[in-house]
Amino acid sequence: MITGRPSGGIRLATAPADMRMSFDGLSALVRTRLGRDPVSGAWYVFINRRRTMMKVPAFDSGGCWIRSRRLERGLFARAGPDGPAQPLSPSGLPALVDGIDVLAARRRVRFRRAA
Repeated sequence: MITGRPSGGIRLATAPADMRMSFDGLSALVRTRLGRDPVSGAWYVFINRRRTMMKVPAFDSGGCWIRSRRLERGLFARAGPDGPAQPLSPSGLPALVDGIDVLAARRRVRFRRAA
């Protein structure tokens, strides 16, 4: 399980990524494909073309770390058409890891205090 919370949010890359990439390759994808800064404090989720592997590179004060998960059976939910990265809620990442299609999920209206 991925613990902690990113300071810059979580984003799901919609285009498949080559899972042979490590720190530098995934950081380059964040810069070029997503147009974002990899050291911004956000977590970026990449899924391979076969949808059997996921990698999440992240930077913190100590450096870069990568979490990865490979499925022995089943597939991760399809990320959607190629385009900008989709934002995920903090509860969306564990749901995605558990096999739930978080982009197709219907969210219920929640209470918000008036400004």
